[in-house]
Amino acid sequence: MNSRSGLYPEQLTHITMRFLFLFLTTNVIAQVGPNYARPETETPAKFKNVTWRVATPSSHLPKGEWWKIYHDSKLNELESRATSNNQELKAAIARFDQARATARLSRAEFFPNISLPLTAERQGTSAQMPTPFPLNGIRYDGPAYNALMDFGWELDLWGKIRRGVEADKANANAAADAIHNVLLGIQADVASNYFKLRSLDIEMRLVREAVALRGEALKIAKARVLAGAGSELEQAQSETEVASAEAEISSLQSQRDQIENVISTLLGTSAASFRISPQSGSLANPPSLPAGVPSDLLERRPDISQAERQLAAATARIGVAKAQFFPSIKLIGRGGFQSGDIDLLLHPDSLMWSAGPSVSIPLFAGGKNRFNLQKSKALHDEALAMYRQAFLGAVADVETSLSSLRNLSTQSAAQQRARESSERASALAKTRYESGTSPYLDVIEANRTALITQRATAQIAGQKLVASVSLIKALGGGWTQSQANVIPVVTPDPAARSMPENEGSGFISKVKGLFSRKK
Repeated sequence: MNSRSGLYPEQLTHITMRFLFLFLTTNVIAQVGPNYARPETETPAKFKNVTWRVATPSSHLPKGEWWKIYHDSKLNELESRATSNNQELKAAIARFDQARATARLSRAEFFPNISLPLTAERQGTSAQMPTPFPLNGIRYDGPAYNALMDFGWELDLWGKIRRGVEADKANANAAADAIHNVLLGIQADVASNYFKLRSLDIEMRLVREAVALRGEALKIAKARVLAGAGSELEQAQSETEVASAEAEISSLQSQRDQIENVISTLLGTSAASFRISPQSGSLANPPSLPAGVPSDLLERRPDISQAERQLAAATARIGVAKAQFFPSIKLIGRGGFQSGDIDLLLHPDSLMWSAGPSVSIPLFAGGKNRFNLQKSKALHDEALAMYRQAFLGAVADVETSLSSLRNLSTQSAAQQRARESSERASALAKTRYESGTSPYLDVIEANRTALITQRATAQIAGQKLVASVSLIKALGGGWTQSQANVIPVVTPDPAARSMPENEGSGFISKVKGLFSRKK
């Protein structure tokens, strides 16, 4: 009995445990470290190359499948294949799986650890071990059997575990945002390369038409030479034009093959077996793509959200580092059976137990905790800088895309006028040559100019579509934080070890609902 308090040690332990229980259940536990708050960013009132609307005019666009606004069935097919088979996307999903597992692992620290160690060993005790009575040289040398249950539970008095869970959940959210960032980049690359390929198809068709026309002109030149009405110079010039156009076809075909191989890689398909058939017809004008106000960037771009979640994780890590300066309190216990005779192991007399708190007070660690805190703060500053840089890059991307669209529209109108005038000049040169008032060189120059302007018109049409894709990517595509971030469905690799054997559908479908955002 305690002479001062009038309480037995068992009563003191009971009161202490009740106090700790109340301390835990009334939410008065301290939590060191700063609480996260999204930093302020300088949002432009408007962009230089567009008049912004206050509303959210992009709400009517399809979410996720933004490429469908181009109304191209082949593009829709390619985008679907890229989403299912791209290897970079599968790697991003695997990184998310790692981050999600890490978050669940850290959350398990809230719960006690219970284990059942079973040992059978031979031991020899010391005859000089400290005991309340003299051993007089007595020692034990023989078997020892233990069937004990260990219990350990660290009390999160300073929020170290909670800050760790907070950081890992933020990292998991960042990994999910990284998936959407990779996905958006893949989809944009597929669309951009597809439009480049279609632009090359038009150019190749124009050059082939030019080869056919120049071939007819060569036949006429040869006939005129045989008839004595033409010169061999005209024939040589015609042959040069035909050969030059045929060489240009090979150059364009080489460019097309390269783009086709890039698309096959994006689709996760072997380039040897992949082919996109040429398409006739002209390129359509890019659709009218309304964009939200500049502040919408923070809600639509996954790379900005990823940087912001990484900043939240770095902020929580400061709390983890600060908690290392405070005492660590654990509730520990051990109970079970212990005996030197296995036949008597489960006898009631073999029962033993121990329980009580364990307090670890950090006194000296060579500055490890202090340097760890400095490192955590430096990581936070790095994450903050990267978040601001991501925002600045997003604004610059939108400005660049808007500028490209505006200038290409002006260029396209001027180029169309140049094409019409060059085609008219080509027809006039041909008429004058046939009437004998102009040399054949004028026809050649007019035809060259017409072909150049025709090809330039096709190139600008393709560049306008590519610029529209860049604007969609700069604005985050159809991604919004107000919607559930569903991890894209991909076709699993048969060699992937993470696929459950009982998943008969053959597809991965993960939803980020477990990691609800706290913003």
